Amino acid sequence: MNTKTPDSVARLGRRQLLRAGMAMALLPAVAQRAAAATSPPLLVGGLPVTCNLTLPVACVARASSNSADKSGGAKFEFEYSKYNGWPEIKESLMAGRIQAAYMLAPLVMDLADKKIPVKIVSLGHRSGAVIMVRSDSTYQHFKDLTGKRIAIPSRFAVDFLFLRKMLAREGMTPKDVQIVEMAPPDMPAALYAKAVDAYCTGEPFGAAAQRAGYARALRMTRDEWRNYICCVLTVREELIKENRPLVQDLVNHVLGAGQWLDQKQDNRNTAVTIAAGRKFFNQDPNIIRFVMENPVDRVTYGDLRMIRAEFEELMQLSIEAGTIKGPIAYEKYMDESFAKAARPATIPL
Repeated sequence: MNTKTPDSVARLGRRQLLRAGMAMALLPAVAQRAAAATSPPLLVGGLPVTCNLTLPVACVARASSNSADKSGGAKFEFEYSKYNGWPEIKESLMAGRIQAAYMLAPLVMDLADKKIPVKIVSLGHRSGAVIMVRSDSTYQHFKDLTGKRIAIPSRFAVDFLFLRKMLAREGMTPKDVQIVEMAPPDMPAALYAKAVDAYCTGEPFGAAAQRAGYARALRMTRDEWRNYICCVLTVREELIKENRPLVQDLVNHVLGAGQWLDQKQDNRNTAVTIAAGRKFFNQDPNIIRFVMENPVDRVTYGDLRMIRAEFEELMQLSIEAGTIKGPIAYEKYMDESFAKAARPATIPL
């Protein structure tokens, strides 16, 4: 026999409806957490160069934090995807095979101007380029390189702009030397074999020859161009629209990695061990350590502020070099919102 009154039946119905409504409201959040937990890591392209060192540190730091977090909540993941040259990274980013990468700043400007949907969201380092000559050469001034063969990674590389600045200080132009494009890993051997007289590139490819004893640095950006920027964290606009929290977390970890690297030498030593591994640069740790110590500010990472005037100077230098055809609006290639909202992540390494 049913003893419930009509009022109690009504109250029961309202409670059931309320619970059902609450459950329905929670479904999107539950689904979002489940999706985050099962989604693959964000692949971030990079080269095995110390200008990209903040990326391996950021990836390992995020993984370490995830392992320590037992809450069961959504966790972001980043995975370093190694490339051997800028053209390969550029093609992968253009085709959407990767959604994020460390890229040459002038190259990003050019891509954005060509309507490729990419934006710079953070710097990756400061300084880090060198111009190397043989130890037994008599070259002391850039005038001494007149008519000589000099290797650069690419005409879009900021290393090329650095070379142009140094030539200009001696009253020279690129026409006064023979410039060849060459993959940075091939440069030390080319110098050793006297196939080139000098080369201009990022580390650790200068340090490799210097540590081996047959090369010396003629000039370093740390001495000649203190606000030098080259590699920048770049993401496709679809990723920004679809997952801003993920992009913000990546920026936070890159900035945190930069501060951590410049805090003390012990942190740099830890970073050397991480980066040298097969999962990342797969290089001799002694060469990377040489970069970190000779001198200690050969490459710096702590000041990753994005300053408009510095990017506009870089663009003007690129226009003068002929790698960019004309001025490109800052907002076309830059998204400062993540840097403005950034809270550098703690690096638990």
